[in-house]
Amino acid sequence: MLEKGGSFLVKRNAKQTRESRTNNKNKAETVNDTKSDVEERWKMRRKENSLVKKIVFSIIFVGVLLILVVGIVGYNYVTNALRPLEPNNTELVEVEIPMGSSTKRIAEILEEEAIVKDATVFNYYMKTQNASDFQAGFYQFAPSMELDEIIVTLEEGGTSTPISEDYKILVKEGSMITEIASEFASKTEYSEKDFLDAASNDEFIAQLAEEFPKLITDAVQNDSLKYKLEGYLFPATYDYLSMYTPEDMIREMVQKTNEVLTPYRAKIEESGLSLHEVLTLSSLVEKEGVQYEDRQMIADVFFNRLEEDMAIQSDISILYALDEHKEYVTIADTEVDSPYNLYQNKGLGPGPFNNPGEEAIQAVLNPTDTDYFYFLADLETGEVYFSETYEEHLELQDQYIIAPEEE
Repeated sequence: MLEKGGSFLVKRNAKQTRESRTNNKNKAETVNDTKSDVEERWKMRRKENSLVKKIVFSIIFVGVLLILVVGIVGYNYVTNALRPLEPNNTELVEVEIPMGSSTKRIAEILEEEAIVKDATVFNYYMKTQNASDFQAGFYQFAPSMELDEIIVTLEEGGTSTPISEDYKILVKEGSMITEIASEFASKTEYSEKDFLDAASNDEFIAQLAEEFPKLITDAVQNDSLKYKLEGYLFPATYDYLSMYTPEDMIREMVQKTNEVLTPYRAKIEESGLSLHEVLTLSSLVEKEGVQYEDRQMIADVFFNRLEEDMAIQSDISILYALDEHKEYVTIADTEVDSPYNLYQNKGLGPGPFNNPGEEAIQAVLNPTDTDYFYFLADLETGEVYFSETYEEHLELQDQYIIAPEEE
């Protein structure tokens, strides 16, 4: 028989054995769980690696594809840019290459003028051809020209003055300064206002007076003048360069007036009129007559009226005061409140009504001596009829002029 103490030991050993088995079982389960987690993580990692490979491959594929597409498109674009812009368009376009232009700027100008397709491509092409030392000037190009042909033209050099009308400012005889401003604006990047502001700038006019003291006198400082340089911008065709400002263009026109009038200085002094008065009368004669002989007689009519202290009563003065273009001047028009109204005001008014040509100036300086005080023109035929009395004038008016009814 076992003793009591021995029984306790047996029970305790049995309990320990059960606990050991349980612990071993738990350890086995833990090991199994750990193996399972590792396997799961490994599977996930392999899956992630596979996905990354797919993504990387996709990115590389798309990148290579894009490079190929861009390369093909770029190649086609450059190839096309090296060909004439419009192979069938042989119409010449005048292009100005300003002084100091780089090859890059020249290429940009040619693209802007629709001569080449792409400035960047043409610029690099010129560099590959070692093309340089181009001269400033005006060139004739066509959109059908090959790039090599354009380069040769640039190397040969252009002209110092333009040929195309696009680079010429036309001032017609009898043009008002507002019309000159409009012509200037149509050919340049400046506005009409820019031109008129320059022509009215006192500081600029003072500079002109220093340059041309015998031409630009104190008469142009009259506050009643609508435009101080009206009458002083000589009618001619002027070349316009891209670097020109409105002041540059006006200075050229004033200089031309000075050149034209220089041979007439003595004659102007003999006339007893100031140069400003000669230009004023000439501006009226310019518009009132067409033929030189008619203009000489019209000038004499004005002189006769001035000598008798009569108003000149020129319709040209009314139209200038109204700032309108009309075939007929009405009685209501002659009542316009303006110092330029030579129906209401005696004398010549503040100044010229337009910019007269040389022939009108000659007519004023060489009037035909007559006893006429009136004249009228048949607008359909251009014929001018003169008379000594107002009664004769009215008869001629009834015969040749059909005026509109007063409103």
